[in-house]
Amino acid sequence: MKTYGKFSLLVVAIIGLLVWLAMGGISESKTYYKTISELMQMGDQAHGKRLRVGGDVEDGSIVRNGKEVSFVLHQDKQKLRVVYSGIEPLPDTFKNGAQALADGKLGPNGIFEASKIQAKCASKYEAKPTQNKEALQNRKA
Repeated sequence: MKTYGKFSLLVVAIIGLLVWLAMGGISESKTYYKTISELMQMGDQAHGKRLRVGGDVEDGSIVRNGKEVSFVLHQDKQKLRVVYSGIEPLPDTFKNGAQALADGKLGPNGIFEASKIQAKCASKYEAKPTQNKEALQNRKA
């Protein structure tokens, strides 16, 4: 009976350790999407936290310096300077006026240090214009 008790105690300990590791990994990897105004309202609480911030890339703000790329995200009248120095290449859709998500941390100097950038070109996702009913009827005739 002592053997089964030791074995069950070992199984419980291993399962507990796996649950603890899984919960720690989940809480470390989760990020919340914030707007620039929400980020500014967080104040000092935003520093050092892993966040995802979205906005539009300001025209003419993209500056490439070696592997580092800096740009400005804007939303309404709020602006955020972002520096990306990740290892992945920037998406093809990342350009002036594109909608972008920067994943990273806000530095103490107020510059967002991104480790990942996602972008989409607004023109690619616009709805197709609706066709005129008369044109459809003429096709059928």
